[in-house]
Amino acid sequence: MAGKKLSRRDRIKKGIRKRLTGSESRPRLSVYRSNKGIYAQIINDVTGSTLVSASSLSKDFSGNGNKSEQSVAVGKLVAEKAIAAGIKEVVFDRNGYLYHGRVKSLAEGAREAGLVF
Repeated sequence: MAGKKLSRRDRIKKGIRKRLTGSESRPRLSVYRSNKGIYAQIINDVTGSTLVSASSLSKDFSGNGNKSEQSVAVGKLVAEKAIAAGIKEVVFDRNGYLYHGRVKSLAEGAREAGLVF
């Protein structure tokens, strides 16, 4: 009974995470979205540590506009922090969400700011 009631996003997430891992040379850019904000983390799965993070609800975020425009700004912010930390290439983890809307906006913002994935 324990595995039957997983949500659709959790099942997709498990399938993605079977094939996708972040390493030291190419860490994982993980995205989480809620109704109020969007969050991005760059994670090294070998050590289990978060290298860089950004959020639309954090204090250093200064984006205005609708949620999609805020997602682009979060993508640019996480890319700038990553490049400052010496990370240029990442693996994109959409975390079970469809590559559409705010998740796609965040990815495009990160690409515009210089991340490669």
